Amino acid sequence: MLRFVVRRLYYGFLVLLGVVTLVFLLFNVLPGDPARMMLGQRADMSSVEAINRELGRDRPLAIQYLAFVNDLSPLSLYKINNQESFWYCDSSKYMPFVSLAKIGNTRIIAKMPYLGKSYQSKRPVSEVLLQAFPATMLLSGVAMGLAMILGVITGIITALNKGRFIDHAALVISVLGMALPSFFAAILIAWLFAFMLAPYTGLNMVGSLYSVDDFGRGEFINIRNLILPAITLGIRPLAIIAELTRNSMLEVLSQDFIRTAKAKGLSRYTIIVRHALRNALNPVVTAVSGWFASLMAGAVFVEYVFDWKGVGVVIVDGLEKYDFPVVMGAVLFIAVMLVIINIFVDIIYGWLDPRIRLA
Repeated sequence: MLRFVVRRLYYGFLVLLGVVTLVFLLFNVLPGDPARMMLGQRADMSSVEAINRELGRDRPLAIQYLAFVNDLSPLSLYKINNQESFWYCDSSKYMPFVSLAKIGNTRIIAKMPYLGKSYQSKRPVSEVLLQAFPATMLLSGVAMGLAMILGVITGIITALNKGRFIDHAALVISVLGMALPSFFAAILIAWLFAFMLAPYTGLNMVGSLYSVDDFGRGEFINIRNLILPAITLGIRPLAIIAELTRNSMLEVLSQDFIRTAKAKGLSRYTIIVRHALRNALNPVVTAVSGWFASLMAGAVFVEYVFDWKGVGVVIVDGLEKYDFPVVMGAVLFIAVMLVIINIFVDIIYGWLDPRIRLA
């Protein structure tokens, strides 16, 4: 088991290293000079050179990459006095940190990953992301909860009514749900329920978790703004979970132990819930674990359409303003979440099923 866990962690590390390299190369060959964007109309050659020197963009690309990886690594090299070194930083950059060893004027330190500072707001990127992350986590969690509950119920109903009208109708709706792009579904649902039917639903086309009181009494939590984004984001996983539950239930219901349970005279409810459903949920759990991580990445379009102040809105704003550190930090943040969740799920399955460890 330990060897299996180490192997999964190693593969996850390779994936993260590949993502870090790809993100760095992608955003360092994009057009646009951050120094000129920061200075605006006040840009002159000397000021541009000074800012690029401050940002480290005057160095060779390979040196910039090493510095980037050094900033992201929990264990970093810290050059105290030599500003020409690619691992130089001022003390405020890695605060707080723990010095583990010192060799000459170089330290090996343990710290949190440093994602840089926003070109526009000058705030640390980690601070920007941590402020937006709870909203994205809440949206993804509610969307997946709705998809899980409604998907399992729909799958059970369609499995018990195989070949009937409700089964065919659910299949058509599931295919549409899987094929419908998130951005189109978001626009359609916002237009239908928050514009055409607004007098009846009382829902807003845009809005985040916190709204400003009209009477000047500050912010308050507005749960209504969560309804439409959560439904929109949960459509695709709901369709997949419903189909997985249906197919798995049909397979389990044809097993010998189900026929034995019927022969014993057990009630229909006991057979379905206590015997069939428990054995049919394994592929559903697999889908849920994967989709929950994907929802955090796929929430970008939904958050932007509904103006839900999460990581998705941060990414879009960063792209519009060429705020590369924010976009790079958000992409890496999502990638880390995906890798961690996938590793965690793999380890759980390896613990539950020894055949996976030997595969």
